[in-house]
Amino acid sequence: MIVRMKKYDFVVLAAQKNDFLNRLQDLGLVDINVRKWEPDEKQRELLISIERHRTAVTRLKEMKDDEGVKTAVPYCNGEEAYRAYLAAYTQEDILTARIAQDRKDAEYLEKWGEFSPEKVEELERQGIKLRFFHAYTKEFDNQRSGWEEDYTVYPVSRSEGITYFVVVAAPGDEILINAQEDRAPDMTYSDKIAAIDRLEAERDSLMKEIERAAASVDLIEQHGLAEESLLHLEQVSGSASEAADGTLVIMEGWATAATEAKVDAALADYPDLFYLKSDPTPQDEPPVLLKNNRFNRMFEIIGSFYSLPKYGTLDLTPFFGPFYVLFFGLCLADAGYGLIIFTAGLVMLKKLKGSQQPLARLVISLGLSTMVCGTFLGSFFGIQLGEVEAFGNFRKYILSPDNMFLLALGIGIFQIIFGMCLKVVNLTMQYGFRYSLSTIGWILVLVSSLVAGLSPEGSGFGLFSTAHLVIAGIGVFMMLFLNTPKKNPFINLGTGLWNLYNDLTGIVGDTLSYVRLFALGLSGGILALVFNQLAIGLSPDIPVVRQIVMVIILVLGHGITIFMSTLSAFVHPIRLTFVEFYKNAGFETAQREFRPLKRTNEN
Repeated sequence: MIVRMKKYDFVVLAAQKNDFLNRLQDLGLVDINVRKWEPDEKQRELLISIERHRTAVTRLKEMKDDEGVKTAVPYCNGEEAYRAYLAAYTQEDILTARIAQDRKDAEYLEKWGEFSPEKVEELERQGIKLRFFHAYTKEFDNQRSGWEEDYTVYPVSRSEGITYFVVVAAPGDEILINAQEDRAPDMTYSDKIAAIDRLEAERDSLMKEIERAAASVDLIEQHGLAEESLLHLEQVSGSASEAADGTLVIMEGWATAATEAKVDAALADYPDLFYLKSDPTPQDEPPVLLKNNRFNRMFEIIGSFYSLPKYGTLDLTPFFGPFYVLFFGLCLADAGYGLIIFTAGLVMLKKLKGSQQPLARLVISLGLSTMVCGTFLGSFFGIQLGEVEAFGNFRKYILSPDNMFLLALGIGIFQIIFGMCLKVVNLTMQYGFRYSLSTIGWILVLVSSLVAGLSPEGSGFGLFSTAHLVIAGIGVFMMLFLNTPKKNPFINLGTGLWNLYNDLTGIVGDTLSYVRLFALGLSGGILALVFNQLAIGLSPDIPVVRQIVMVIILVLGHGITIFMSTLSAFVHPIRLTFVEFYKNAGFETAQREFRPLKRTNEN
């Protein structure tokens, strides 16, 4: 349900603007329109800081359950925790890169043993130059005797088919051998390992700071919200309109109808304030706030992926939610996978708190739907229930692929017509009943044609019966001549014919889109069945080993299948909702969400 709004137009003295906005922030019930706002340098820095806070909170929440975090002492406040985290994380990132590079260098130095760079330099000052090379061991062994006729060659080490060796020469001598020359070691291997140990100790110290920040993640999140509150205040302040040579400031705001009494009482106490209160008009663009019951609230997560509904229209959340749950179950279509999702939802319900709980309830609902649909489609971890002797009496209830195909089309047709019925309500709410007559005509034609086509012979209501032709004729007339109520019906004929072509092809395409419910459910079950057969067919006939190999294949195979199938079952019902259902229901998007100006302080 979309919450009803009240519009407020404020006129306040320019000198009192900041004080007035601070009062509204304390009240926390009024959304002020922000228009033509351009951030200055300070506000850009605030935007960057807010985004960094969000990133920090995301990272720290991921590590919050680590053992080190549980024993860490939190910081005193969010600002201190955030600044300590930012400094430690930046330095830790640099150290991690340095350690990785030093480990590569250590691997190289290990090949040369404990060379002393100081002694190498001393030899060079005395006219002895050590040159470092490596070559494939086979080539080194074949060419060594020839090289030693001209040079002094000392092999140092051999590793992975490569020989590392030193050639003794005078400074500036040209050495003509078929090998790759390397840089001279700048330190010994033991010195490099000691340097790495020091860097790791420094990184461990930084990790303790990050663990303290993770223990303070709630404070950091609160500090980020406080900065968002500050930025919102500056946005509102910077976009207010001036009047009367800058002595007055005009602002437009919104409050919910449920809180207007509190807003009015607060405004009545403010001096030198003039305001007008009114209901939204079609020309206004009120912010949108949804209010649904506990069941429907979990589907707001799905709707948020697209957009909020426009103010004054119908909130489709309660209407697409049950369809989405059904579609997910039909796409995944395996009772075993549904059991895993259901169990994961129960774990989430136990761990998640507050505003995150609707997500857990959604996962539980999707798991239940998959278990039910998977049972009636006859699949449990790829095992075909219809072939199991214990399910002998249940076999007649398992849907065949042909019936599943027809079911998918039937559900699609039903949701499209249901969406059209909602469009009638939407148009009536916004413009009046007469603007919905064309859509009602479509509903009459479709429903009458379906009933006539499915009616048995001799029922008296066939495709060519008088009753059907009359109903369909009325529907066609409404579609062609009543599509634009304010115009002459006969002038509407051209528009009606064009709309008829577009709508007809659109409905056919929309209906065929629901075939994906059949295709995805069938493909996931087949893939799971294939991995079951592979587990049996590829396992050797050796006791214990056979069982281990089977378990490995089953875990990997079903892991891949459940990931791919769950992803498809999540995405494709969203596509059916946002494209087919939203279009036929006449969904219109909102400009923005209701966001009252309020103060968020650090605890």
